[in-house]
Amino acid sequence: MAGFQRHEDLLNLVLRVLRSWNDPLYHLVSEVRGMHEAPDAILSKAIEIEEQNKRLLEGMEKIVGQVHPGVKENEIYSVWSGLPSLQMEDEDSRLFAFYNLLHCLRRDSHKIDNYLKLLKCRIVYDSNC
Repeated sequence: MAGFQRHEDLLNLVLRVLRSWNDPLYHLVSEVRGMHEAPDAILSKAIEIEEQNKRLLEGMEKIVGQVHPGVKENEIYSVWSGLPSLQMEDEDSRLFAFYNLLHCLRRDSHKIDNYLKLLKCRIVYDSNC
C-alpha cells in the first residue's frame, strides 16, 4: 500500500472496486432468484449484499465528490465474463462458479475494509496509528 501516497488515490481505488461489483452482484441475485431449489435465506442474503454494495458506493461517491467537486466518472470497466458460469446446466459447475464469485467478493471486501481503515488512520489520526 506504499504506492498510495495520496488520499485521493485510495478513494478512487475503493470506488473502482465497488463499481466493478455492480454487474456481478446483479447477476448473482438474478441467478439465485431463478434457482427454484435455493432457500429463501440465500436469496435474501444475495439481495442484502447487493444493496449494501450500492449504499457503500453511493457514500464513497459523495466523499469523492467533496474531495473532487465536479469530477465526472469516465473510466471504462472491463466486462464481467463470469455470467455463463453461473448459468451452467451442471449443478456442480454452477455451484463452483457461485463459490468463486463469493470468494472474490470476500477478498475484495477485505481490501476495501483495509483501504478505508488506512484512510481513517491517515486522515483522522494523521498517520499516528
